[in-house]
Amino acid sequence: MAVTRLPEADRLPISQRIDSRMPNPGRRRMTPTDWAIKGELFLNCSCTVFCPCVVSLGAHPPTEGHCHAWMAIAIDEGHYEGEDLSGLNVGLLVDIPGRMGEGNWKVAAYVDERASGKAYNGILQIFSGQAGGTTGLFTMLVSEIIGAERAPVQITRDGNRRAIQIGRKIQGEIETLAGKDPEHPVMVSNSKYWMGPDIIAAKGLRSKVRDYGRVWDFDGMSAEICPIDWKGPKP
Repeated sequence: MAVTRLPEADRLPISQRIDSRMPNPGRRRMTPTDWAIKGELFLNCSCTVFCPCVVSLGAHPPTEGHCHAWMAIAIDEGHYEGEDLSGLNVGLLVDIPGRMGEGNWKVAAYVDERASGKAYNGILQIFSGQAGGTTGLFTMLVSEIIGAERAPVQITRDGNRRAIQIGRKIQGEIETLAGKDPEHPVMVSNSKYWMGPDIIAAKGLRSKVRDYGRVWDFDGMSAEICPIDWKGPKP
């Protein structure tokens, strides 16, 4: 019987694998690491009006009582332990049963298929919270990582529109909400939100998730765009 073997770069030590066999967040411990990411995060969720998590910092319930979402991260500049992450894309499927701040998130990660072995591992460490720093809170909020895989994560940023496509698994397009000044969209500024201080309000145009048993549609639902400048723990 033929045996398919992973390339050496993708063979991670058992302690570093992030998949459905790691349901207990207590097994994901922070190991402070030198990393940084600059770029943009945008998302579309199941809230019917602008996400209450932004202004309540996760304390207010989502409008539907739960939060189903996809997230897209475009890394313009970044590194993980000396490995360049610039130009890579990441997609996330996020399933939160109630208030964001109460945790119990279930998450799946889709990492750009162009990533090297070390970059792939580093991105998973960052987005699981294990690398500490800005995303370190994920070790407390995420109860189960339902999957992690390489994928063709295509991100488009064109004017006031953003889009992500990961095959047929996630297909989403959002558009910013127009403000009184057409040159400046509606936004929340100087926030303490974990993603970043400036959140641009948007709405879903064509948006769906079809993976891990989730069948979600977010057309017309809340969306947001956030410039990000995330870092590992201070030395």
